[in-house]
Amino acid sequence: QTEVAAARERGDRRIPGAAPAPYRALDLVAAARDAGRTAAFEAEDVALAELAAMPQVRHGVYALDLTTRRSRRPTGAPDPGLAREVRAVGMVGAGLMAAQLAVLVAGRSGVPVRMREVDDERAAAGRDRVASLLERQVRRGRMTATAAAAVRRAVVVGTDLADLADADLVIEAVTESIEVKRAVFAELETVVKPQAVLTTNTSALSVGAIADGLTHPERVLGLHFFNPVDTLRLVEVVRAEHTDDASVATVLAVAGAAGRTSVLVADRPGFVVNRILLRELGEVLGAVESGTPVEVADAALDPLGLPMGPFALLQLVGLPVVRHVLESLREDLGPRYPRSPGLAALADAGRQVVLADGAGARAGSVDPGVQDAFGVAGGPGALDGRGVLDAVLTGLADEVGRMLDERVVAAPDQIDLCLILGAGFPFHLGGLLPHLDRTGYSERVTGRRFLVG
Repeated sequence: QTEVAAARERGDRRIPGAAPAPYRALDLVAAARDAGRTAAFEAEDVALAELAAMPQVRHGVYALDLTTRRSRRPTGAPDPGLAREVRAVGMVGAGLMAAQLAVLVAGRSGVPVRMREVDDERAAAGRDRVASLLERQVRRGRMTATAAAAVRRAVVVGTDLADLADADLVIEAVTESIEVKRAVFAELETVVKPQAVLTTNTSALSVGAIADGLTHPERVLGLHFFNPVDTLRLVEVVRAEHTDDASVATVLAVAGAAGRTSVLVADRPGFVVNRILLRELGEVLGAVESGTPVEVADAALDPLGLPMGPFALLQLVGLPVVRHVLESLREDLGPRYPRSPGLAALADAGRQVVLADGAGARAGSVDPGVQDAFGVAGGPGALDGRGVLDAVLTGLADEVGRMLDERVVAAPDQIDLCLILGAGFPFHLGGLLPHLDRTGYSERVTGRRFLVG
């Protein structure tokens, strides 16, 4: 009984009541202690029959099929035969994301990677990052020492952009500034061969705007990987207005060879994952700015069983990054992406917003001390947990409806595929759209269901 109680407590800290099956399994284990063999098996049969009738099972089957069979060829993909051979990859930047990408491409595809930084000091730091990532892979048993040594030889970091001249594919992974990225692409176009594909790992900026003014914008597209690259399988492949089929097919082939699942998305602000996650965080921050206590807002989404609460997500992404992307999306999409003076204050002060592991009632609980950045809680605008959850689901239904109207993806289920593989949305929700349909939010907010059947 002690072990069962401890397991239940761990479940409460990770998925507080969101998924029924683990709790039912613990009930069966506890009951079996005093039940005979026949009675225990009968109780298991009853539990299985009851669980099988629950919507979480249907959602899970949908999610499994979506992430396996239906994801093998991206929806809306051009003819794979148009893909050009990629025998060398170039990388602009050697920061953490670029280093992760270099290790992935060289390790999974066996293609040499040349990275370029602006000076010797940053190039040396890039080499150290690559070495550190490979050492960690070996420690975790994900790569042999021999394989790691081969990858290390295949990844070369220098300071001369001309080193990328022979690359068939170039990935830009510099600071998230459209002016900086435009300058990088303009310089790249004078160096690389005419048929080389140029990609940006931007998480929210317009790919078309980055390519604006180039002689060959048809070979430019977005290639948005997710951090940590070695864990998250999703790649958002962003097709801009002028991107041609051959460039898209080439990028899809490279991503597939690297063991990643691609989703084709239109060149719209935030693409899919960041647009949804920032709408979620925006609704939570808006509630807190209106008087909802931070602890109430942080726990409000627990019934969904998401991989982490909103403040843990803020901490993971980084408060300055969330602040920047929120402001960018507000500029492009309007005030439904709110300003948050409290977030700005926390970001400027460099504060941590979640408690240390084991210090809260839930894993990654918000530090109640950050309430001071938002002012005294309470007042007519304060919401309870149900109110915050309702605001978030209403906001997400609205955003999904807008994204479908804008044809951000070729089919609605591609939003779920993005959220499952890129943001860890659970199978028991089916991603997001099945839950919005089942709970009535999609019809109440947009007047239609998002999925057929």
